[in-house]
Amino acid sequence: MERRQQLQSWIAAEFPGRAFEIAPASADASFRRYFRVTFADDSVPLIVMDAPPAHEDCRPYIKVAELFGAAGVHVPHIHKQNLEDGFLLLSDLGSTTYLQALTKDNAHNLYAEALGALISIQLASRPGVLPEYNRELLMRELELFPVWFVGRHKGVTLTEKQTADLYDVFDRIVDVNLAEPRVFVHRDYHCRNLMVSTPNPGVLDFQDAVYGPLTYDLASLFKDAYIHWEEDFVLDMLARYWETARRLGLPVRPDFAEFHRDFEWMGVQRHIKVLGIFARLYHRDGKDGYLKDMPLVMQYLRKACERYGELKPLLRLLEQLEPTVTEVGYSF
Repeated sequence: MERRQQLQSWIAAEFPGRAFEIAPASADASFRRYFRVTFADDSVPLIVMDAPPAHEDCRPYIKVAELFGAAGVHVPHIHKQNLEDGFLLLSDLGSTTYLQALTKDNAHNLYAEALGALISIQLASRPGVLPEYNRELLMRELELFPVWFVGRHKGVTLTEKQTADLYDVFDRIVDVNLAEPRVFVHRDYHCRNLMVSTPNPGVLDFQDAVYGPLTYDLASLFKDAYIHWEEDFVLDMLARYWETARRLGLPVRPDFAEFHRDFEWMGVQRHIKVLGIFARLYHRDGKDGYLKDMPLVMQYLRKACERYGELKPLLRLLEQLEPTVTEVGYSF
């Protein structure tokens, strides 16, 4: 039986006698798909997550939803679950993402609310609850870059010297990342996973949450692969976050310059990983929609490498892979 029919049969069994329609709501970079269930009696629509058990495990999603919900964050309520078949029935947080809604006029307010939700998540942090964002995981993410972006996407075979230089930079990056204070990390906290809702924001796609570097979600939010903001705006929002976080007792660096360096280096780790993931999505999974977002990610990465001398070997490699770079991205 096809997944769509299996899903439809499950909903029919859970709501006997009620007519409904199913329409695609969204898809993400994994095997998960989402459908909106609309009932003929005009009751509130629901969302069904379709997570094939052979590829996805719903249990981390359920655990993190409970964890973040208890922290006061607006996450989908889980109405029904079918772990055997990989279906979850969720509350509907609407269809307007931050990416669709953001303008110069509303950006401060929307991001302030996103930072409020992030701080709520971070204040709830405690060790031993979520998986550790440890050296092994950070390094495994970085290794997507030489395999999928350099080797597969660019068709380049690195020399022994280039490989050694690259892994030396990787070690430095991870050393800086692991020296950060640790909190709960959403791990994909950006404009496509934040919904304009009441209360705002609605937070989605948190199933890969970990316990790790404090600036990771800030790098996801303000060095976003899908929308670009000028540096003065980003610095202003980061300063607001830093001041509030210090006042509330989060373990941020006491010096803003050190905090900002952590943010920059965390962005470097994330963007190296993202280039590898976007390349893999295209070459392995046939998803070409992310190719258009690669230039902005590369732009972030190059600018950070230009700023820090320790990253110059990586900058030299990037210049060999892409000698010219054009200013790109959906920008305000």
